[in-house]
Amino acid sequence: MSVILYAIIIVILSVELIMGSLGNIFIVLVNIKNWVKRRTISTVDQILMALAISRFAFLCTIVTNVLVYVLLPFPIKTKNLIKITSIHWTITNHFSIWLATCLSIFYFLKIANFSNFVFLYLKWRVKKVVLVMLLGSFLPLFLNIFVINRCIDVWIDGHEDNMSYSVISSNSTQFSNLLITNTIFILIPFSVSLITFLLLIFSLWRHLKNMHHNAKGSRDVSSKAHIKTLQSVIIFLLLYAAFFLSILLQFWNDDFQQKYLIILFLRGIAIAFPSGHSYVLILGNTHLRQASFSVLWWLRCRLKDVECLGP
Repeated sequence: MSVILYAIIIVILSVELIMGSLGNIFIVLVNIKNWVKRRTISTVDQILMALAISRFAFLCTIVTNVLVYVLLPFPIKTKNLIKITSIHWTITNHFSIWLATCLSIFYFLKIANFSNFVFLYLKWRVKKVVLVMLLGSFLPLFLNIFVINRCIDVWIDGHEDNMSYSVISSNSTQFSNLLITNTIFILIPFSVSLITFLLLIFSLWRHLKNMHHNAKGSRDVSSKAHIKTLQSVIIFLLLYAAFFLSILLQFWNDDFQQKYLIILFLRGIAIAFPSGHSYVLILGNTHLRQASFSVLWWLRCRLKDVECLGP
């Protein structure tokens, strides 16, 4: 039975990695095509393209880490190799989270309605706000990398005289501390996205209250924009929360660490974040959604071996 479950989970992980990679590559290709065609690219498309690239790199990092920590013999795992894989995971995961947060901030400033002077100031300079926020994220990134390097040095140098790299690599307590330290830094953009979500709800509530006696049509236009953005932020927060909890659970209990099926299942939940969120972005963007429908129609025609005249 365990062999069957193992095979099923491996298939699910493989499908998630493949679908996630295809979804992010699709976002990049569509935006590049529109960029070449129009000779210009909007701010939201820039964020989407950068986010897709970071997500694809993050998925590649996951595959690399599996190859390094599962397939390679323990003696081959040197300190530099452990540092490279850890830092690569940190960087790709960092931009995957922060770019998604920047996207949430962008939609929030574009759609929300507040009369506060600070909000209006930020709304008028939304591009600069996104840029400053992204540049500001480099500070926690550098701090995170510094802490990880120190943890790895203490972890390995403190034991290399008396312990083999095999024992070091299996030291779950030290690795848990390293991973939790990494994840704590990523809670910052999650908190920002959560605040954005709450402010969007408040903005929608105020809008519905102020427009209660106005025309229904004008109310629905803004309401739909609020609801559409809220749906996107909700899905992002849920996927990220599942990603964060799945990582913590992998190292929360020693019993979990000894049950490889549970670890694989939790990793499948974690991979759903960078893989599944790309399709949420595709369906939530008009150009990407239309392009995806065109591709699906073309594939349908090819499978039926008929001429495609357009959907």
